[in-house]
Amino acid sequence: MLMKADQSILILIDLQEKLMPSIAFGGDVISQCTTLATIAGLLEVPVVGTEQLPEKLGHTVPDVRELCDQVVEKYHFDACPDGLIDQLPEGRQQIVIGGCETHVCMMQTALSLVDAGYKVWAVADATGSRDDLDRDIALDRLHQSGARIVTVEMVAFEWLRHCKHPRFRDIQGLIK
Repeated sequence: MLMKADQSILILIDLQEKLMPSIAFGGDVISQCTTLATIAGLLEVPVVGTEQLPEKLGHTVPDVRELCDQVVEKYHFDACPDGLIDQLPEGRQQIVIGGCETHVCMMQTALSLVDAGYKVWAVADATGSRDDLDRDIALDRLHQSGARIVTVEMVAFEWLRHCKHPRFRDIQGLIK
């Protein structure tokens, strides 16, 4: 099954100012999430961010926050009990998800979205944890639970569909 831009929502989990310095390769994760959110914006894919305890962990890093259509504050690790599903645009059943920490908030949210009937794609190169082993085990668990594991580039080209798309050159430039 291919991802379709007109059926997708991009969810970026907890890319917060005070959390990101402790994430392995946190700068790369932010960069990939920024690229992904920029691509989503070019293709009119809604972008939803989440923030865990923003009063303690800070807000979403500015480069990502400015690309989000909305940000949901949460206190559960899984964003769904704090109203995420109610905030999602109607009529879109494909969730593309990235963020931190892969093995806690991102994974729990993705598993709840799978359980709620959404088709979920976890973007491996746009996720991070303090420890790479935790990240890798979480991605494996997500795969075993029905989520598909993809990369930013896979998402971009599936959303585009073909090289004659009017945004092809713009998006190709972001990836290369």
